[in-house]
Amino acid sequence: MSAELTATGRREIRAGVPHVVLERAFTAPVDAVWAAITEPSRLERWIGTWAGDPADGVVDFRMTAEGDDVESERFSILECDPPRRLVVESKSPGGDGDGEVWRLELDLTEADGTTTLTFAQGLPRPDSAENVGPGWEYYLDRLVAAEGGRSVAEVDWDAYYPALASSYEAMFRD
Repeated sequence: MSAELTATGRREIRAGVPHVVLERAFTAPVDAVWAAITEPSRLERWIGTWAGDPADGVVDFRMTAEGDDVESERFSILECDPPRRLVVESKSPGGDGDGEVWRLELDLTEADGTTTLTFAQGLPRPDSAENVGPGWEYYLDRLVAAEGGRSVAEVDWDAYYPALASSYEAMFRD
């Protein structure tokens, strides 16, 4: 992957909270892209996997792209409208007892043989954009690679961070 990437995300305010929003397009039916973001074995190809019963409203998600010793995180399923919308939320542990809430919104639309994924993450701490933005650029490009039949190993983290950090930091500077 080229080291000359540019940030593709944008800043949006949703319910008073800044969000980083990114889009990716797939030449695939909406059901196939939905499967790639919701089925544990398909999800594992590009980011991680989950366990549990979604009917309970929570699943335990573990990132597999970050190494073998990553702990799972509990995600609450706030909305699930297959194959159009998934909203999940996780509270990461914080050193002072106040964890950061990660709210992820994934919306899918299909038109003329192309499915567009619109991904959004709320950033209650806008200063985290310099890490979050490049991170989601990287993971969503891994999704594109996996769904396009390419190796996710072609997507090199070093091309994303720190190269895109300043773009996202500037985007979310007040």
